[in-house]
Amino acid sequence: MPSDLIGDIGPEGVLEEGIPEPPPPEGPGLFGFDEPAVDPVGVGPGPAVAPVAVPVAAKPTPYRVLARKYRPQNFDDLIGQEALVRTLRNAFARGRVHHAFLLTGVRGVGKTTTARIIARALNCIGVDGNGGPTADPCGACPECAAILADRHPDVIEMDAASNRGIDDVRELREALRFRPAQGRQKVFILDEVHMLTEQAFNALLKSLEEPPPSITFILATTELRKVPITIRSRCQVFSLKRVPEERLRTHFRGIAGQEGAEIEEGALAMLARAADGSVRDGLSLLDQAIALAGEGGGVAAESVRDMLGLADRALVFDVLDAVLSADLPTALRRMDEAHERGADPATIMNDLLEQVHMLTRFAAIPALREDAGIPETERVRGAALAQKLSVPMLTRAWQMLLKGIEEVLAAPDRRAAAEMVLIRLAHVAEMPTPGDILKRLESGGSVASGSPGPAPNGGGLRAMAGGGAIMAAEPAPLVEALPQPTAWREVVALASGSHALLHAHLLHDVHPVRVAPRQVEIRVRPQAPRDLGAQLAAMLEAKTGERWTIALSNAGGEPTLAEQSRSAETDRRTSALNHPLVQMILQEFPGATLDAVRDENVDAYGLLPVQAQEEPDLPDFAPPDAEPAGFDPDIPEED
Repeated sequence: MPSDLIGDIGPEGVLEEGIPEPPPPEGPGLFGFDEPAVDPVGVGPGPAVAPVAVPVAAKPTPYRVLARKYRPQNFDDLIGQEALVRTLRNAFARGRVHHAFLLTGVRGVGKTTTARIIARALNCIGVDGNGGPTADPCGACPECAAILADRHPDVIEMDAASNRGIDDVRELREALRFRPAQGRQKVFILDEVHMLTEQAFNALLKSLEEPPPSITFILATTELRKVPITIRSRCQVFSLKRVPEERLRTHFRGIAGQEGAEIEEGALAMLARAADGSVRDGLSLLDQAIALAGEGGGVAAESVRDMLGLADRALVFDVLDAVLSADLPTALRRMDEAHERGADPATIMNDLLEQVHMLTRFAAIPALREDAGIPETERVRGAALAQKLSVPMLTRAWQMLLKGIEEVLAAPDRRAAAEMVLIRLAHVAEMPTPGDILKRLESGGSVASGSPGPAPNGGGLRAMAGGGAIMAAEPAPLVEALPQPTAWREVVALASGSHALLHAHLLHDVHPVRVAPRQVEIRVRPQAPRDLGAQLAAMLEAKTGERWTIALSNAGGEPTLAEQSRSAETDRRTSALNHPLVQMILQEFPGATLDAVRDENVDAYGLLPVQAQEEPDLPDFAPPDAEPAGFDPDIPEED
């Protein structure tokens, strides 16, 4: 039979469409037996020529990417999902398979693959055709073969991102009315189910809760929080974890061996780290790396580094060590080397951020330095660098790098933006952290140096970070705050830092009435703690070494310190808006606005310094050992 009428016959006697080649006829055909083929040149008298078999060129097999070629075929092939596999195996063994599953996890961890394995497990009939649902589908029966070939009529995969409307769900509900056409169980796989509309979710609820006995739903999503709780409550939810880097390295090493490719351990580590827990992403990168190496060539770490646009881990450590040591020339020189290698500046910033996180973990949990699961470079150099840095310094570097990454991604010249981030990091490397500043001021030390001494006059302190000013978490203690405060704001300033909650209440919930030496009279708002007076007295005694009397009053008193601060800010803003120069600028630049007004003369609360007050002639309250008024010891008392 001519092959061009039916299809090309493969080397195993199977047509291209999968139809087996018909057997040879047992007798003469419609026109008798086929005559043996003869050489057309030898037509005519002469000896018969033996038939010559003409080989047909086999059609080349199309290349299958590694992610499809090595897709798991059963539960044992799933890596890093032990809890899921154990639960499903027990469910099949006990006949307690749920009618609806919701699989969630990042891309490429095996959600759709798991759904297809469940579909085969539900429909497998075994090699002998008499098997039932099993956690170990045979892969050889007609049901398994059809599902593996994506042509089983009872396993329907629907992309919810493209079929997300209520009409699509109605069509699905119509399909539920029919029994399975071929298999035991009809399985509906809805991928990216979080993309369904609210109306579509509502239409799916009843079918999902009470489907026919021969229907199973398997939903997959990367955004579990976008799936309504009403849907989640009707399903068994399985969270597929990111696959650890060590498992990915082992998996990729085995696949590379099957593909006949030699790959360096450093290259495997880079691929596993770049995969970010996704098996599919990692296999795609491995595919690319093998192609980059060429025929018979090994996959080198340097090639993978260039392919991924990464900087060498040692180089990243050099840059980080230099900027945190304020060695800017070395940092910029190493940055130039990374640029020459083709490393993306944004990738370098992300690597620096990752290293800062690792150093912070080393500083907070020293035992991690002995963890064999951490690469040797990070474990050795990271542990040594973490010993030289404090957690506040690393936290500041983390915040600056986070801000810097945004700038690099938005900048027209990423290299220049990355260098500016490094310059800022090196600039603040030797500056004290806000916490150190507070401690120095509380102890009467100087901000400019570590030696004790009188602190300069001024208000709150700020450190430049990430292109902006990061204020201390609490207003810095006022430098004019002497051991014996004479004004309410000085009393409040003593509570900053060490008594954060008390400081907040004093700032917002207390109206000062009168402040005198070792005596304070206040009106407290109802929302303040009932023992605020006792807390204030204890704090003042601890800060000044003197006992203080706290009197609670019903008098109106002054506005709270927070109200005074807001009023002063409003006055400064009004004054600035009325300034002729500001009005001229606003007129010349339409749409411009006045952002903030700063006055270097104000204190941490935005108020002008307290004016020195004269001591009163007599104390407001007589001390316990005071003599009665008008008493003269030289005049004898009358009987």
